[in-house]
Amino acid sequence: MNNSTYQLDDYALTLPISQTARTTAQQFAKQQPNPEKAEQVRLNTLAVWVVNDYLQMMNIPTDLQASDSWNPIMRLCGNVADLEVSSIGRLECRPVHCHQQIFSIPPETWEERVGYLAVQFDEFLQEAKLLGFIPSVTDEILPLAQLQPLEAFIDHIWQLRQSPVTSLVNLSQWFAGIFETGWQTIESLWNVPELRPTYAFRSIETLELDSLNQPESITKRAKLIDLGIQILNQPVMLIVEISPEKDQQTSIHLQLHATGNQIYLPSGVHLTVLDSSGAVFLDAQSRKSDNYIQLQFRGEPTEQFSVRVAFENTSITEHFRI
Repeated sequence: MNNSTYQLDDYALTLPISQTARTTAQQFAKQQPNPEKAEQVRLNTLAVWVVNDYLQMMNIPTDLQASDSWNPIMRLCGNVADLEVSSIGRLECRPVHCHQQIFSIPPETWEERVGYLAVQFDEFLQEAKLLGFIPSVTDEILPLAQLQPLEAFIDHIWQLRQSPVTSLVNLSQWFAGIFETGWQTIESLWNVPELRPTYAFRSIETLELDSLNQPESITKRAKLIDLGIQILNQPVMLIVEISPEKDQQTSIHLQLHATGNQIYLPSGVHLTVLDSSGAVFLDAQSRKSDNYIQLQFRGEPTEQFSVRVAFENTSITEHFRI
């Protein structure tokens, strides 16, 4: 154990934690419902901030605002400590307490990250050590001794810049109850007051009744899609419902909903399905008084497709494999 600590110290990088970082982390923490969640958000925010500072020093472009860790709804709903690295993907920045020899990685982050960095804080949150990285994980608890040095991390980022990895949502795993980060039950999202829709026929009670009446073979998950100021700073909700067919195909039903105080989707929002070549397969466009728009189709095992949500000049695309 002492040898592992010595080796970590050999290649760990110590960085100061700015007052701005601590103030931001405290602001995010104050938004949480209990002390445990507040502490989780505080440390996650500081870890992301320190990694962001490091990548800026290395001239690697990042986008904090596009990260789930900078989204107040996602911070509230999950254990998020991600950092969007432009044109590459999302890094997971996991906090490590002083003197710890292990670090934890939530299972929901195992499929959608291009790497994992361990960030250790001193007792007074004045300094942080970047201990190292690991490119992928399959266990929730890992010993720090498994970390690779930061030099290997920079090489890893360079390789990804040459051939970026596209994260695929594996729908076949949904049937086994395995879901990628960000994909949650509709009830859990609409139980958040800021997201609960104002139109009555889609109340929480109705959703719960619908769930009870659905066959067990139907699997449904939802994800927030944030197009920022394009939709008045109110995210839309993408719902994906899948069910197996007798001929080994999978039925896929997509819905895009307004959330919160936005009764209707803005006119001109597009929900588009793209095939594996990037060609448009299906498209729906919201009209003046649409609460939601939807598409339905079937696919073969291992088939890949993408779903694009677009409004004016802004779009977000999710990639799937059946």
